[in-house]
Amino acid sequence: MNPAIRRAGGRPRREESEALTERLLDSTRSTFARKGVANTSVEEIAAVLGISKHTLYRRYRSKPALLEAVVERDLLRFRKALSEAAAQSADPLEALHDTARRYFLFGADRDYSAFYLSVIAEAVISASLRERLAEWSGIALQPLKEAILSAQAANAIVPGDAAEICGILVDLLEGANNRVRLGTSDSPEKIEFLELFERRWTVFLAAMSSIPGPHRPETNV
Repeated sequence: MNPAIRRAGGRPRREESEALTERLLDSTRSTFARKGVANTSVEEIAAVLGISKHTLYRRYRSKPALLEAVVERDLLRFRKALSEAAAQSADPLEALHDTARRYFLFGADRDYSAFYLSVIAEAVISASLRERLAEWSGIALQPLKEAILSAQAANAIVPGDAAEICGILVDLLEGANNRVRLGTSDSPEKIEFLELFERRWTVFLAAMSSIPGPHRPETNV
């Protein structure tokens, strides 16, 4: 950090402080993804950034607090992306399709998924983190559930518990995400995994569309 850019009393300027926070969260996210949450220490994160652990602790009192800050920043970005996707179409079913596709594209990104898989791995052995993960998931999926409710209100999706229907859709999408994540290609063609999404979307519609047809049978949750 450039000591020349400081206010009286040695405090960094607001812009410098915000930039440091972004660097800190980026570095933490990257290190957690690479080594796992349990195998990463606060001291290591500070060393990667070239700051003292005291500087880091002044911002985040513990590793769980640091993890929470990383996740909350991602949650804001994730929800914003889903909400923007939902707003692209006035047709409720098309809006749900676009929202589900944006969810899928987030999950298919290996950098993004590496971090969250490391969090899930830690949550397997941490009851408190499992509780927080459930809370975070509920917040993240709210735009998708709202899109399902809108599609139900338009009679495009069968009546039922929107949270349960959302869970079914997410299960389909996560299965497709895993195929992309574990694929042998380091740079899978975007058109290929979008086709993968569309096949999962077709399965979802076959089960959940309220419009009768050869590929859209009526059903209930």
